[in-house]
Amino acid sequence: MNTALSWIKAYVPELECGDQEYTDAMTLSGTKVETFEKLDKNLDKIYVGQIMSIERHPDADKLIICQVDLGDKQLQIVTGAPNVKVGDKVPVVVDGGKVAGGHSGEPLPENGIVIKNGKLRGVESFGMMCSIEELGSSRDFYPEAPENGIYIFDDSVKVGSDAIEVLGLRDTVFEYEVTSNRVDCYSVLGIAREAAATFNKPFVAPVVEVKENDEKIEDYISVEVEDTDLCSRYCARVCTNIKIAPSPEWMQRRLAASGIRPINNLVDITNYVMEEYGQPMHAFDLDTVAGKKIVVKRAKDGEEFQTLDGQVRKLDSEMLMICDAEKEIGIAGIMGGENSKITDDVKTVVFESATFNGANIRKSAKRLGLRTDASGKFEKGLDPRNAEAAINRACQLIQELGCGEVVSGMADVCQPLKELNRIKFDADRINGLLGTDISTETMMEIFGRLELVYDEATGELVIPSFRQDLEGIADIAEEVARFYGYDKIPMTLPSGEATTGKLPFKLRLEEKARDIAEYCGFSQGMCYSFESPKVFDKLMLAEDDVLRNAITISNPLGEDFSIMRTVPLNGILTSLATNYNRRNKNVRLYELGNVYLPKALPLTELPDERMQFTLGFYGDGDFFTMKV
Repeated sequence: MNTALSWIKAYVPELECGDQEYTDAMTLSGTKVETFEKLDKNLDKIYVGQIMSIERHPDADKLIICQVDLGDKQLQIVTGAPNVKVGDKVPVVVDGGKVAGGHSGEPLPENGIVIKNGKLRGVESFGMMCSIEELGSSRDFYPEAPENGIYIFDDSVKVGSDAIEVLGLRDTVFEYEVTSNRVDCYSVLGIAREAAATFNKPFVAPVVEVKENDEKIEDYISVEVEDTDLCSRYCARVCTNIKIAPSPEWMQRRLAASGIRPINNLVDITNYVMEEYGQPMHAFDLDTVAGKKIVVKRAKDGEEFQTLDGQVRKLDSEMLMICDAEKEIGIAGIMGGENSKITDDVKTVVFESATFNGANIRKSAKRLGLRTDASGKFEKGLDPRNAEAAINRACQLIQELGCGEVVSGMADVCQPLKELNRIKFDADRINGLLGTDISTETMMEIFGRLELVYDEATGELVIPSFRQDLEGIADIAEEVARFYGYDKIPMTLPSGEATTGKLPFKLRLEEKARDIAEYCGFSQGMCYSFESPKVFDKLMLAEDDVLRNAITISNPLGEDFSIMRTVPLNGILTSLATNYNRRNKNVRLYELGNVYLPKALPLTELPDERMQFTLGFYGDGDFFTMKV
């Protein structure tokens, strides 16, 4: 998960810290920062300049001489760029400044390139105008930049201002190692909540208000979910009068900082909401949806489907598909279909925001050999409540960015939502687990930062739906430890028998038996817990002997390893026989191993596992030798 610090600060506006301070604090509070990269690390003294005049170089056909206004001074700059004209506003690096690299396709130098005043074919040049590649980026993230030539700013940019800030490069991108149980932190909002709690600053979530027109969703689309075990919620909203255009600069910069290439306003909105809320979304062209109906159901074995990447995929009945009244139009949670893709001619779109079974998405993606950003999030198990919040956010952006109109209402097929989890609050238990003496007031202050609500009537903490990882008092204790500060927790001995510096009684007993056996010349053997049913006949156990009631392995390696042993004799006898067949003399073996005695068959609960001490030998000696 990558986020730009500027995007985090949009939701934690009071956050003020350096990059290393942020890294250290977030890592100590449990949101591990792997690394960070300053986007402007090799950029210095670069300003917005306006070209006032251009004349040809007297001694070079491909060079021109430009007089460039920087607001407080004018510079003469010689360039070979073919795309500049009088009046253009361009990034200019002055004497002693630095750029990140050279021309397109060249590797970026480690420490950038320092620019000095000089002469080009006998004409003095006091600085350099820059392409987007020389500023350390590319046309993938700045699609408005020319393929070959100087980057041209919009006319609204002020002459003399910091060009790096105007380009959104005064920023730092942090890379996090997020554990799979913290699915909320696979979103910018989730990371921002962690940052707000870590630095004890207010978290300001985006205010989502969708302005709808007078039309009704029922007139456009209906949704049916056939396989509710694989899709617990499916939300659909319709937007009309779609106008495809570039997304605004602020959205492009945030996406670019997260490593996502801006494409157009519609695609960028779905990507933006996926990053912001951690909820993958998809948009269908309504004109390609037959019957104006969406059906969520399993595929049929052997069917083929062409995805958006142009590849034909072979399906099976365990894969969940998004269909219309006639055909499949997308592989649920993984990728949409070529037959319903968004084109520049789109007029009406259907937004999809759903909650799919995470394990099914992971297995389907693996069988297809197609793992996407969306499937990577779905497979971790998403919050069904987040689906509605995300689709409303997308529709809000559609309306605010002038991309289209939002039809009133939402098609929502939803299984009953689970009640919010409640965990009994016990301050003494938490302190006991942590070895601390933290006050109840301090704990409550931490819970407030984490949006955990305390119900005084029941003495329980109400867990927000986005914190699916909080299941018991130990999880709550961990939250207290994280934000109280691991470094503030004193060193204490753990409670229990081990504190006295000795092994538990059971292990001491086993150790004593082992020492006695080895003192008497026995060597330890390790025998298999899996055995053959034929063992009972070899040992001549009675037909009604309770030891014949053995647990059968569901997928054994073979019949010889198909049951769990109920008696240890076969293992030690087999080991002795092997030694005897290999002509070893005077063999003495012992084993400390479990037998597995079921309480009932078929199993309804875990079996009784009993440690058995078994001795066996042949050679010099007899029964009385063993007895002694």
